Amino acid sequence: MVDADIHLLDRGTIRTDSNHIIEGHITASADNPHPDVALVDGPVYNLLIDHPEGTILWDTGSHPEAGDGHWPDELYAAFEHADADERDLDTALGEVGYTVDDIDYVVQSHLHLDHAGGLYRFADTDVPVFVHEAELKYAYYSAKTDAGSTAYLADDFDHNLNWEIVHRDGETHFEDIEFLHLPGHTPGLLGLSIDLDDEGRVLIAGDEFYTRTNFEDEQPLGAGLLWSKRDWYDSLRKIQERQRRHDVRVFCGHDPVDVATLRDEFA
Repeated sequence: MVDADIHLLDRGTIRTDSNHIIEGHITASADNPHPDVALVDGPVYNLLIDHPEGTILWDTGSHPEAGDGHWPDELYAAFEHADADERDLDTALGEVGYTVDDIDYVVQSHLHLDHAGGLYRFADTDVPVFVHEAELKYAYYSAKTDAGSTAYLADDFDHNLNWEIVHRDGETHFEDIEFLHLPGHTPGLLGLSIDLDDEGRVLIAGDEFYTRTNFEDEQPLGAGLLWSKRDWYDSLRKIQERQRRHDVRVFCGHDPVDVATLRDEFA
C-alpha cells in the first residue's frame, strides 16, 4: 500500500442523449411510438495523484475552446460541454493547490476529445505521457483518415509530446499503481488500480463505465460509444473478478455519485 493522496479536478459538465450512455435506454414501443429523448448531464473530471514518486495527472479533459470551434459543430451538438472554458485545466489544478508546472507525469486513459484536450499544455516538455499503444495507433488512424472514430481530434494529441507507451494488459510504473488495459469503449483504454494506505484498493475504470448503471447492471454503452461490445464485456469481467478477489472500489468515468465520493472522501 502506498501513502498517496488523490485530488479530484472538476472539469465541468457534458450534456448528451442518454442513449449514448446506456444502450437502448429510451426505446419506442407500440404504446409509445415517439418517446421523449432524455438529455443527461455527466461530470468531466481529472485526478491529481500526489505519489511519493511524483505528481501524476490522470487525463487532461476537454480543450477550453471546445465550444468555440475546437470541437466540430456536430460533435459539440451531440456532447455539449458548455463550461469547458470556465473549467480549464489550470483553473481546476489551482483549486487544489497545484499548477501545470507541478505535474511530473500524465496518464491518458484514452485520447477522446473530452479526455485529451489539455495535452497541448505538455507539448515541448519532458513530462512523460503514458498511453496504451493500441490507443495511440487508433487515435491517429481515426484523426488522420476517414475511418475509425470521429471522437479523436488531431489537434488534441498531435503535439511534440514525450510519449511513454504502455504495451501489455497490465503494467506497473509507480509503486502500488497498476495500469490496466480495458478495451471496449476504445481499443486502448487504460484504467488505474491503486492500493492506498488509508482508502484500500481503488480502481479508476474511466469510460469503460460512463455511469454506474453500465457497471452494476452490466448494461453496455450505446453503440456510438463502443469500439467493441465483446471487448467491453471482457473488460467488465476483468474488473468484476478484481472486485471479488481484492474488495476493490470501482469508480466510473462520468458518474456524479462517484465524483462526489472522490471529492469528499479522498485527499
